[in-house]
Amino acid sequence: MTKKVIQINKNPVYDIGMVTTVFSKDTEFFGDLSFKKSLQINGYFEGEIVSGGFLVVGEGAVVKANIKAKTVILQGTVYGNIEAVSRLEIHGTGKLYGNIRTAKLQIADGVVFEGTCEMIKGDGKKSDEKDAARESAGGEAAQA
Repeated sequence: MTKKVIQINKNPVYDIGMVTTVFSKDTEFFGDLSFKKSLQINGYFEGEIVSGGFLVVGEGAVVKANIKAKTVILQGTVYGNIEAVSRLEIHGTGKLYGNIRTAKLQIADGVVFEGTCEMIKGDGKKSDEKDAARESAGGEAAQA
């Protein structure tokens, strides 16, 4: 009789999926980082982050970087600008010292945020550009 080996993945699971890679609290990383799926940083990172997936900055983590990702979940501290093409969530323990560009933004009570926020469409373009184009086109049609 063979035994079944069941391995339980201890990586965190969020509404948008399970984190595939985790940098632990003892990890320090310096440089440019890119990844495709998902990453959670619980330690210290300094450099630049670019991803088509989602990034979680865990509680207690410190990130000094400009971040561009599809989705960013912030529970720790970030010093730098964040561009979240799809969505940015800042949880109650989150601190952001930098600017935001995102399509959807969720900010919890108790968050520290020092910077500006620019809302964009999901494709990374400003919302106002398309709205202004529609209004001017609609206005011209109404006058004709």
